[in-house]
Amino acid sequence: MSASDTIAIVLAAGLGTRMGTESPKVSHTLAGRAMLAHVLDAVKGASISKTAVVVGPNMQQVRDITKMCISDAEFFVQKERLGTGHAVKAAKRSLSGSNGTVMILYGDTPLLKQRTLKRLIKTREHKSNPALVVLGFETDAPGDYGRLIKGRDGKLEKIVEAREANNDELAVTLCNSGVYAVDARFLSNALDKIKNNNSKKEYYLTDIVELAIKSGRNCSVVVGDEAELLGVNTRHDLALAEAVVQHDLRVKAMTSGCTLIDPASVYFSWDTKLGRDIVIEPNVFFGPGVSVADSAIIKAFSHIEGAKISEGAIIGPFARLRPGTKVGAEARVGNFVEVKNSNIAMGAKISHLSYIGDARIGKDTNIGAGTITCNFDGKNKYRTNIGEEVFVGSNTALIAPLNIGHKVTIGAGSVITQNIKTKSLAITRVKQREIKNWTAKNKKG
Repeated sequence: MSASDTIAIVLAAGLGTRMGTESPKVSHTLAGRAMLAHVLDAVKGASISKTAVVVGPNMQQVRDITKMCISDAEFFVQKERLGTGHAVKAAKRSLSGSNGTVMILYGDTPLLKQRTLKRLIKTREHKSNPALVVLGFETDAPGDYGRLIKGRDGKLEKIVEAREANNDELAVTLCNSGVYAVDARFLSNALDKIKNNNSKKEYYLTDIVELAIKSGRNCSVVVGDEAELLGVNTRHDLALAEAVVQHDLRVKAMTSGCTLIDPASVYFSWDTKLGRDIVIEPNVFFGPGVSVADSAIIKAFSHIEGAKISEGAIIGPFARLRPGTKVGAEARVGNFVEVKNSNIAMGAKISHLSYIGDARIGKDTNIGAGTITCNFDGKNKYRTNIGEEVFVGSNTALIAPLNIGHKVTIGAGSVITQNIKTKSLAITRVKQREIKNWTAKNKKG
């Protein structure tokens, strides 16, 4: 048996009531990605062959997130939320014919790592053949977590919910994460035997431990890292999880050869790609879909999303790169410049106070301060194509669609509405007038 024989059942039907949200809880993001997607990424990394996701009614958003991660995932609807046992039972059909291992996971535990899933699978597949393996963790503040009660032989005897525990059991610091690796055939039979004889009248999945022991099977515990097993139930939990993810991403960036001047103020996305010898100044935010090549400099207070930055480019300070932007080698996008869906060629400079949208800026072209590509007419968007070694004077409006040749000079303050041929000078400035003695005639004093 191997990980390829396993099934993952991911419980993702939570409404997120304690988060005060109208969106499904698992759709809230960490490092620019839905919590559920982080969990499914761990599932993929553990080479689990089949994935079943339990959703609530009308949770299309959860289905869409899942399909982007695992295209062949199956969905099962939990019409009523009557506990974890009830949720897993909703996906019982996914176990049909399986004699492998079932991983039971939660869409709101986004920090779970693939290596931990592999440990669970390996322990479940040990020659001792436990009916199930529970992922636990030690904590100084067990609070409302279920307690894992082990016997003298180290085997798991039972899981006790905090509300059902006596004083001795409440003193136990080994807690239940809710993540299990279970023998598929055992689980299929046990689900129908779970009862709701408890204070909340819910079907607790934890009851399968007692059912396993009664059937003569043993149960094991794998102890994991408490931080990795954080469950996100509130906005505060979400912030704690974000802090963990960002710390890991910052360490990864610095280990791979990037300088972060103030690491705590830099925020990465889950998929940020970084080369070597990059310098990132304080208060920089990376959204999804960003790659930065070797020796680039990202100056302070820049916001970058969906952009590709080539080697040696300098971005910022206070720059904004929006999706679809490509910045060439040694190019410069300076302070208070916004670029959207544009290709900035090698050596081009847009140093300050400009908006460049739906445009191509040629090699070694210089865009003066206050220049705007006017790409939207209220209904449609159009492109502006600017050639190589062009000089665009300050405070120029370029009205798309527009094609500007190579080595063109555009005078400051121009409004360009027509194409310009290579090596031409274009200027639309109104002729300056001078009225002599105007002050004397129109102002007193």
